[in-house]
Amino acid sequence: MGAKRSAAARREVMGGLAKGLEVIRAFTRDRATLTLSEVAEVAGLPAATARRCLHTLEDLGYIKRSGRSFVLRPKVLELGAAYLESMNIEALTKTYLEDLASQTGDSAALTVLDDTEIVYVARASVRTLLRLEAHVGSRLPAYPTSMGRVLLAGLSPEHLTRYFARAKLVALTERTVTDPARLRRLVDECRSDGYSAVEDELAYGVVAVAVPVLDEAGTVVAALNSSGHSKRISRAKLVRERLKMLQDVSRRISAELRGVSGLSLSAQR
Repeated sequence: MGAKRSAAARREVMGGLAKGLEVIRAFTRDRATLTLSEVAEVAGLPAATARRCLHTLEDLGYIKRSGRSFVLRPKVLELGAAYLESMNIEALTKTYLEDLASQTGDSAALTVLDDTEIVYVARASVRTLLRLEAHVGSRLPAYPTSMGRVLLAGLSPEHLTRYFARAKLVALTERTVTDPARLRRLVDECRSDGYSAVEDELAYGVVAVAVPVLDEAGTVVAALNSSGHSKRISRAKLVRERLKMLQDVSRRISAELRGVSGLSLSAQR
């Protein structure tokens, strides 16, 4: 009876989908560019099967051909972002963000990276911040935001290069950094320092500091920030007063998310 159920269950499994996911998982930070034969070897698939998977993923926009090699495209990030959003992260982190907002008298938020934008998956606020009031599901460009730069700092060099190839760097204020070389330096500084802070770049009056949320492997899977009004608090004071607080909350959120059965925060690559 058990053998019959097992056989029936196997008939319901989509082998092609499983193989396609194996192909995606073949790409890592150390294996960002792979040839067909390398994909087949790493994924444990026949060359013909790996070829069909690669062509299908290329047609869907998840993989790009580069000569005889293949690389992942930023669209792959949608898979991780969709999973985080579907897990009701807002409910899981509600208390932490509310406590943070209450202690600072401002706003706190958690975001993930989706292509060239950050997506709000949780937020708490004590006061309204100008006209730029974000909510769960809101999207903002990554480059002029503290959380965006934290998430960009978590990308591999290859994915970061592709980000800059796709992102439209538009000056939103006179202080918005749009020079790619300077932005890369800021992302590098964020990776080294462990945080990012911006002032009047996304909009006049918006000042924020953000830190990464990490999984067990140390991978950046989300960004946590505290924001306020630049007329009430300077960027330097914001970092001085809230950075350690954010880092502590980030550690607790990471532990909370890892403790959820079946939840694996391993995307954003």
